[in-house]
Amino acid sequence: MSLPLKLLLSPILIAQAMATRRRAPKLPEAAGARDGQFGSGPNALRVLIAGDSSAAGVGVADQSQAFAGYYTRTLHRRLARPLRWTLRARSGYTTAQVHRMLTATPPPRVDVAVIVTGVNDVIDQLSPARALAHRSALAEWLLDDGRAAHVLFAALPPIHQFPLLPQPLRRVMGADARRHDAALAAWAAGRARIWHAPIDVWLSPATMADDGFHPGEPVYRTCGETLARFTVERILADDARLSA
Repeated sequence: MSLPLKLLLSPILIAQAMATRRRAPKLPEAAGARDGQFGSGPNALRVLIAGDSSAAGVGVADQSQAFAGYYTRTLHRRLARPLRWTLRARSGYTTAQVHRMLTATPPPRVDVAVIVTGVNDVIDQLSPARALAHRSALAEWLLDDGRAAHVLFAALPPIHQFPLLPQPLRRVMGADARRHDAALAAWAAGRARIWHAPIDVWLSPATMADDGFHPGEPVYRTCGETLARFTVERILADDARLSA
């Protein structure tokens, strides 16, 4: 959507956004452990998952049903090796806020840091360039001094399919999200040890949480399994030090 048309629609978009925020049910983050281990041994793969409500598991009852649960279980099953994982996530956080959270209490050093952010950057009307600057700062901090060997950014979700959002707000936010994700993919493609994982998922009331905004368990399963495959087939296959 062109900027002039977006400006023309701005009174409608603002009214719809405010009404949507008022009527949207406030769902809690998923309960359950935020760190754990599969197996034991000296060559455990170390993983950090950090992000917003989608990383925190909003929309399901327990972390075993959320992204972290499906990602780590699938990764362990495919690798057949020990795995240690840590989850640091907070509902409503932007990329910059996730960065500040991690720097305030640094997580353990990891082999792969998975970052699940972006929707709140879109909600806050950050430009793709500004959001990308925040992602770059986060990635540089993680890669600096070996805090993470690789940084994997999950693709932004298809906001244009969110059942909660009315039109034209859904269309406008969806277009913004696609621009953010395209910028992220292009940026990551030219950088060593920084990755962007596309996710092919269809959102509907049946697969989303009750609020029509956050993922339900079917979406978390698809996303977790997709990023686990990407980790094994792209990241670990590219780094002999981690593939053993």
